[in-house]
Amino acid sequence: MEKRIRRLGVFMVLCFVALFLQLNNIQVLKATSLANSPNNPRVIQAARVQPRGEILASDGTVLAQSVASAPGDYYKFQRVYPAPTAVLYSNIVGYDSLIYGKFGVEASYNQYLAAHNRPRTSLRDLLTNNTVTDNVTLTVRPKVQLAMQTALEAIPRPPGSAPVSAVAIDPTTGAILAMYSTPAFDPNPLVSQDTKAETAARTTYLAAPGNPLLSKAYEDTSAPGSTYKVVTSSAVYDHQPALANVDYPVTGCIGLPQSNLPLCNYNKGAEMCGGTIQITLPASCNTAFAQMGMSLGAVSQNAEAQAFGFNQVPPLDLPGAVASQFPSVAALTNNAPSQAYSAFGQQNVTASALQMGLVGAGVANGGVIETPHVMAQVRDSQGNLVTSYTPKTWLKATTSATAQQVTSLMQGVVTNGTAAGVFPADENVAAKTGTAEVGSQAQYTTDWMVAFAPADHPQVVVAVVAPFQPASLTGAQTSGPPACAILQAALNSAEACPGG
Repeated sequence: MEKRIRRLGVFMVLCFVALFLQLNNIQVLKATSLANSPNNPRVIQAARVQPRGEILASDGTVLAQSVASAPGDYYKFQRVYPAPTAVLYSNIVGYDSLIYGKFGVEASYNQYLAAHNRPRTSLRDLLTNNTVTDNVTLTVRPKVQLAMQTALEAIPRPPGSAPVSAVAIDPTTGAILAMYSTPAFDPNPLVSQDTKAETAARTTYLAAPGNPLLSKAYEDTSAPGSTYKVVTSSAVYDHQPALANVDYPVTGCIGLPQSNLPLCNYNKGAEMCGGTIQITLPASCNTAFAQMGMSLGAVSQNAEAQAFGFNQVPPLDLPGAVASQFPSVAALTNNAPSQAYSAFGQQNVTASALQMGLVGAGVANGGVIETPHVMAQVRDSQGNLVTSYTPKTWLKATTSATAQQVTSLMQGVVTNGTAAGVFPADENVAAKTGTAEVGSQAQYTTDWMVAFAPADHPQVVVAVVAPFQPASLTGAQTSGPPACAILQAALNSAEACPGG
């Protein structure tokens, strides 16, 4: 009996020690994290007691605001995304959900948008309510954003095809002028005070074709196809300039070392091409660029990809951006087929619309890629400037001389190459098309267009991607018209794009 009592006593002591340790863990070690957890009802309640600051487009259009709740509502304030712009800006502005947390600008700039204590700078500040919110103004231009939405929504999307997306960037500052992907979503149901309504809305969005909650322009990647030849062309001038003068034979297909399958130009080799890079880049000649890629080799190809931002997450000030992929040196070494196909953006190469926009921006900006961003400035409720964005370089992708050479090649794409007739003749556009063959039998294409203008003093770079299009279509046919419409809106040009 005494032994049992002793065992019970030891057990009770151990339980007390465990309870003591857990209490200290909760009340001391985890006190701060639990107190600030977004799942803490008191945190949610406090967040809805005070309004949040506004999110504004570059022209002052209100994209997000807090309004007083109806009498009797549990929370004092309701986050609202005005109907005319809610869907249009959803992938940028994001949402502030009771259940699912914050996304987009709502998350990135929460420290300004949420009620916070203003620094006390005078005696009066000590005697007054010091809680303030700030308003965040974006770089996004409504005219360009609307033109982008209209143009992308007009692209036919065959049943089961992937969504389309685009981005427009000021290459000199990295400012995002517009960014959109289809399908988009209405964020208002995700900020309902009814948690069941929020859950139902999110379930519906996740089940919808194309996943509207995914911002495809920077959260998704596809094979860049021939738009990647911009990077390979830069690699030629940076690493082996003599390759620019090699006159590759005119052919439809070539054989590859270590492979029994021919590598062919577009339309299974029916398209014959060859010549120097001044001819083969405008013509988008796969066979020539495959040979360039094998001559460049593993180290040079990978180094140029890295220099332009591949295998790195772009430092966009929005959550969720993903890295675009280019094969490692090890994967390319002693692998001629991989070197050949990677040189024109296929096989294991993937890129987001944002990444290819940054590639274009690097060329347009003399070889320098500025950090992409959507925040222009933050002001308090009295209009006083709190902070503003200062442009900063992300990567030195290439030299100014190389950028000038590649710009000239891209101008040739528009004047007498695969983008001929896509843009107004007097706009001085530099561009590169891409038609990546995908699917087990190459039954689909991922259609691209990367363009900037004016070529001699670039103001805007546009990248458009439309995955899983019919194999009969090309990048110029599918993504060319949207790219033109977006460029024209960004340049404030009244001239119509060819063909509409």
